[in-house]
Amino acid sequence: QVQLVESGGGPVQSGGSLRLSCAASGFTFRNYAMGWFRQAPGKEREYVAALDWSGRSKFYADSVRGRFTISRDNAKNTVYLQMNSLKPEDTAVYYCGANRRGGYYGNSDVYDYWGQGTQVTVSS
Repeated sequence: QVQLVESGGGPVQSGGSLRLSCAASGFTFRNYAMGWFRQAPGKEREYVAALDWSGRSKFYADSVRGRFTISRDNAKNTVYLQMNSLKPEDTAVYYCGANRRGGYYGNSDVYDYWGQGTQVTVSS
């Protein structure tokens, strides 16, 4: 059974930091690129960051570049999102996705599996 379980969300003040984790099981994690997306109330799901199977190639949305860092530990089947200098506009439910088919990592359609999400709320 495939599972992606996000954790680490919660309330934080503007300028603060959070580290999200996404634990994977039920598939060969090291063969998959991984991505983080987010969805704010009333808005479409938005690409945040992604990295390839090795973790050497990393990609970021312009809105988070320089503040967020994506990483993975293939030994632990886990992908992380370190979020610094958080802003109120970062408030959203954050989802991790697993992508085996390649393609443009910023397109949510190329992801095969999704987690249930974790809420991040940044107050000003």
